[in-house]
This record gives sequence, C-alpha cells and structure tokens, in this order.
Amino acid sequence: MLTAFRTDIGKVRLINEDRAAVQLGLNGFTLAIVADGMGGHQAGEVASKMAVELVQSHLLAVHKTLTEEQRPEAVRQAIVHANETVYEFASNQKRYHGMGTTVVVTLASEKQLTIGHIGDSRAYLWQAPVKEKGKDAQFRQVTEDHSLVNELIRSGQITQAEANNHPRRNVLTRALGTERQADVDVTLLNWHNGDILLMCSDGLSGLVEDDIMAHVLAADKDLEWKADELVRLALAEGGDDNITVVLLENRNTRIIEKNGGDDE
Repeated sequence: MLTAFRTDIGKVRLINEDRAAVQLGLNGFTLAIVADGMGGHQAGEVASKMAVELVQSHLLAVHKTLTEEQRPEAVRQAIVHANETVYEFASNQKRYHGMGTTVVVTLASEKQLTIGHIGDSRAYLWQAPVKEKGKDAQFRQVTEDHSLVNELIRSGQITQAEANNHPRRNVLTRALGTERQADVDVTLLNWHNGDILLMCSDGLSGLVEDDIMAHVLAADKDLEWKADELVRLALAEGGDDNITVVLLENRNTRIIEKNGGDDE
C-alpha cells in the first residue's frame, strides 16, 4: 500500500488545529486518522491531538485475524474510547470546556476499508477504471457529514449549491468529545488494486469541488504530487481553514510524508 499525507495551516488561521496519523504494518493493516479540532484558547488543537493519539493507541492491539464482522466494532470502540477520554478531560478543566474535534478513521487491508467517523471531515473513494470490463473511474464521498447544512439538504430545505455558502455551514450536529456518549458511523467497503482513498478536513472539501479532486486523483502522477496538488488547490481558493489530506493507494507498501505550515 502507498500512503501520503500533508497538513497546512492555511492562509488565515494562526494555529493548525488539524491532526493526522498514518501507520503501516499494523498486523497486516494500515491505519489512517484525520481530526479537525474546535474550541477557543487552542482547545481544538488539544482535542484533535488527543483524539488521534487515543484512537491510534487503542488500535495498536488490532490482530491480523480480526474478521470482517469484528473490524467495524474495533474501529467504533476506538472512537468511543477517545470520545470518553476527551469529554472527561474537557469537563474537568474550565479552559477546555466544550472543546471537541471531528475524526475520520480508516483501518485498511488489501481488500477492505473499515471507515469510522464523527463530524464533517470526510473520506472519498476513487476507483480505478477497469478497461477489460469497460468500467470508467468513479469518485464518491463515502462518509456523510454530521452537520447542520447536511441535515437541511436531506430534509429538502436547501440545495447543495445553497449549502456551499450557508452562514452556518460550519455547525456540526456531532463531534468527538462534546457529549458523554458518541454516535459513530462505521462503513465497510471493498477496494481493489489502483483504488485511492482520500481522507481530509473541510479545509479541502469546503473549497475544492469533487470533480476537481477526482481529476487530481486520476492524474498520472505519484501520490506525493497528488497530496501536494490538493493542498495547493485549497490554498489557491483562499485557504481560509487548516487543510489536511491523507491518501491511501491500494498498491505495494511505501510511505511518503510531507508537512506544511507549523504542524507535526
């Protein structure tokens, strides 16, 4: 499997509240996490950092014999455990009251992706074309935003075009650490050789259209270039938020890391 990730502070924010982690060779799995923190007094930075570290620590013990049925529960429990810890931490320290973070977590094997998330950080799947079957490349969002505007879209109160400029488009209906109990969505997907999973914070998805992201992933370039290009496009559109991109490609193992801004 090939992986690449990049995070950038953007052009407006004073600190980077995004965090990401990628871990290869985890008993036959690859683990990837993206978190986008929120809260004043740098609390968002604390929440996202805690969430990534807690999820990563919880899944270190994942075993290669974990069945298809067991993987979603393992990811769910890792996120639930992180939620409980962040919530208790914030509840006991006044300066951190109300802090929280989005999180999207992927446990990837050669044939399957187990994706858990809370909030509006996203996962997209670009599926490579299969010429012998006459199948074109496909690109789709595989997580559903836990946000106010998404609820308004689902209920038919606004259109997608209206959502892009809605004054409350950053309001979440779910986040990690803001409530004692976490409601986690988990999805199990098949993927194949050449497919690419894109995980990102809304600093990318809020500024770069899906068809543009798909065009980048389809380019005959290496994964590092694709990660760089996605961040460049978000910055070109204003870069008004922190930008984090993680890419997993279903191929032979290699890792590329490149960081922008002042993040880890």
